[in-house]
Amino acid sequence: MNALVIGCGRVGSSIALQLDREGWEVTAVDEKEEALTRLGDHWSGGFVLGHGMDIEVLREAGIEEADAVVVATDGDNTNIVIGQVAQQRFDNQCVVVRLLDPARAEFYRQRGLRTVCPTSVAIEVLLDAVRACEIRPAEAATT
Repeated sequence: MNALVIGCGRVGSSIALQLDREGWEVTAVDEKEEALTRLGDHWSGGFVLGHGMDIEVLREAGIEEADAVVVATDGDNTNIVIGQVAQQRFDNQCVVVRLLDPARAEFYRQRGLRTVCPTSVAIEVLLDAVRACEIRPAEAATT
């Protein structure tokens, strides 16, 4: 299986490394060469230096052969555009896009784009954690 990971920050590099450990052939794309250091000295996958919105960069990275595309740059607008290009222009059926804005994530999810919204996940987890706290009566707290 071939995976293309666009954006090699904390999230993208972690995904690329995990997929590599699971036996995927992975190519990471980032516009900053220093992002390659996040993959470590033993990185066996590919790395393409360039912007993920550049069609030639995507082709060089192997988007036409990719079984899955993960888009995890630091910009929602960039991620949306790259995700749509991967899905519509290159007909990739497994495109997963990180979006920080919950409203945008839902909007694009309703239009067929697989979105992951860490903001929504954090809100749910934090609310669950608060709700799970033991509430002690005021007098018990002072004794």
